[in-house]
Amino acid sequence: MYGPFFDLHNWATVIESGEDWLVILSLVIMECMLSVDNAVVLAAQTQSLPNKVEQEKSLFYGLFGAYIFRFLVIGVGVYLINFWWIKVFGAGYLFYLFLKHFFFNKKEVQVPTEPKKENALEKHLHISRFWQVVISIELMDIVFSIDSVLASLAISSNPVIVLIGGMIGILAMRGIAELIMGLMSKIPELNGMAYFLILFISIKLFLSIPAIDIEIPNLVFVGVLIGAIIVTLIIHVINNNKAPKDKEK
Repeated sequence: MYGPFFDLHNWATVIESGEDWLVILSLVIMECMLSVDNAVVLAAQTQSLPNKVEQEKSLFYGLFGAYIFRFLVIGVGVYLINFWWIKVFGAGYLFYLFLKHFFFNKKEVQVPTEPKKENALEKHLHISRFWQVVISIELMDIVFSIDSVLASLAISSNPVIVLIGGMIGILAMRGIAELIMGLMSKIPELNGMAYFLILFISIKLFLSIPAIDIEIPNLVFVGVLIGAIIVTLIIHVINNNKAPKDKEK
């Protein structure tokens, strides 16, 4: 399962391929957009620590753990994604995420403004607040990364491409989390765009099962991503122009 990660020829091929880097860039964009909720949750968890030094330190440890977990999950995922029923399940799950976003109610993440009081873990198991936060960050990374890994493997079956895209995406998401959240608050249509891409990935994954056997090239996804960004920006401009007119009416 993990052989491709240690194949130097595979790494060299990916690094030297312009097409693969376009796919990696697409994965990074997807990672950042789908991980905004994760960034909010991480920010909420670190608020319980007493100072900025510990907050940044907890995020660093969490980042290290996220890389290790991503490596393990991608290896298992590359093996499982070869089974057609896993592809059907994955396509169905991604389609569910699309439906959930547009048609089901969503709960907003509440960011605590005051440090939490001592809890049972700290009192009885003698786990410090700092390590509680680190453990929480790791658990959240596990939960949130499942969607990203599944979507990434549906785009590219090469684990090296998925790993590079995931690692850069995680680092970018944590480093510019506030910028990403600010951009998506100014252009809320980007959030919907991300889930339309999830719908496309769901269809792509389902079409690849042996009974249908239609492979959509990775460059097609890159083109769809670029087109989706352009259309989203156009829709945003139209919505902004409509707003003053609606207020006047």
